[in-house]
Order: sequence, then structure tokens, then C-alpha cells
Amino acid sequence: MIHQETFFKDKALPFIECRYSKNSGKHYKPHIHSAFSIGAIDNGEVLYRVKDEEAYLKPNSLALINPDSLHHCNPLEELSRSYYMLYLDTSWCKKIQNSDVFINSNKILLEDKEMYDAYIQTMDFFMKEGFLLEKEQMMVSFLEKIFTKTTDIKTFTCKDFSLHVKTLKEQLSKNLDEDITLNKIADDLELNSYTLLRSFKQELGITPHAYRMNCRIELAKKLLQKKVDISEVALECGFFDQSHMHRHFKAITTVTPKEYQLNFIQ
Repeated sequence: MIHQETFFKDKALPFIECRYSKNSGKHYKPHIHSAFSIGAIDNGEVLYRVKDEEAYLKPNSLALINPDSLHHCNPLEELSRSYYMLYLDTSWCKKIQNSDVFINSNKILLEDKEMYDAYIQTMDFFMKEGFLLEKEQMMVSFLEKIFTKTTDIKTFTCKDFSLHVKTLKEQLSKNLDEDITLNKIADDLELNSYTLLRSFKQELGITPHAYRMNCRIELAKKLLQKKVDISEVALECGFFDQSHMHRHFKAITTVTPKEYQLNFIQ
């Protein structure tokens, strides 16, 4: 079996780093990370130790490692394993927790198949091509559930940001050819990005990514009506390529861009 290592970090979301190690038999010395770390294996079994606590990590469970905690996680005997690791900057996590200090996890092991499946789905999606805003929101949604299950946080306060929601809507509807993050917009507004996200969802019933996607599709429809070439429409609306626009356009309108445009060609 071939051993492969994949690391992923987007410069627009520098507070998130992902790793996937396939068929690794390597052993780690005890070490620490300044980040909050979440790990999982999708093949094999490992002995997992954090400070004085020890557990066996198998598929359908998650390893939770608080910042600056001495730990190691090694395969049993000489067997290989495949695993994911997620490293999160604590200053960013504090925004999600809406706290002045990072609130540590009270568990080193979370045996929860639903959360494990959500973690694998989030990691796989984050490490592939996709809109930054969608990746960011998916990660935040997952972490909110993690913090709810493993810290003293039970609910996330949703402040009244109604006035700022209007501003966010305006920002999301502009420059649709660009890929943006909620974190960047909120920093410009000097607001907590993820409290703003919760207010936006509460007021409009959809996420900022879904709202921006609707704006993209509305612009695409206007350009298609003007008989602009479909490939040009895709780029102007911020899609990676024509097939990317095709998928999202059909999901919202039930027809393809070409089928839609034909109605306006005389």
C-alpha cells in the first residue's frame, strides 16, 4: 500500500489547516500544537494519549486535542492507518465561541458516528475546489456542534445585528466574480463574523453563501438573456468554469443555462 501525505491550507482562510495521511505506519514522539486539533481515522486503529489520559481511536470517533497539550497518537504494533487532522487557530475559534478566551474541550475522545461523518464530509469538502464562503460556513457549522458537545457552551448567543445584516446583503451582492470570506467582510465592518452569520440566518432563513449564490444566478440569468456566451457568463458570475455554473444554475432554476438562454434567442 502506497503511503501518501496531503496538506491543505487556503491563504484566504489561514486559520484552518487540514491534513490527510494515507497508509501511514509512522510513529510520533510526544508533542504539542498551539492550535486546537481534531483528528479521526478512516482505516486502522491507534492508541491515543493526551497528558495522562489514554484512549483507542477507531473509525466513528474523534480525537480532540486542546492547545499546548502534550500528546501522541500511534498505530497498534506495526500496522498502518489512514487519518485526518484539522488544526484550528484559537483566535479564530474564540470568534465562533463568542468568547474572550478559548474554551477548552472537556473530552479527548468523542464517540459519535454522526459527528464523525460530519467531520469526514467537512474535511473532504474543504480540501477540494469550492467557494470559500461555503467552506467557511460548513466548517463553522461543524465546530459549533463540536463546541456544544464538548465544552460548557450550550447555546451560541445571537446578538441583534439587523442593521449590519442589510450591509452584509449589499456586500454579498457585489463583485460576484470574486471569491470572498465572511471573516474578511466582518473584519471590515469590525464585527464578530460568526455572530453576524447567525443573525443573517435567523433574519433571512438562508446562509450568506446561499444568498450570494442566488445573486450569482440572478446575474447569470440577466447575462444569458443578453446572449452573452455561457463560458463568459460563468467567469463573470464567479464560477470556476462552465460546468460549475451549470450544476448550480440547474439546482436553483431546474433548467440548464443553455436551455434558459434558448428562450431569449430569436
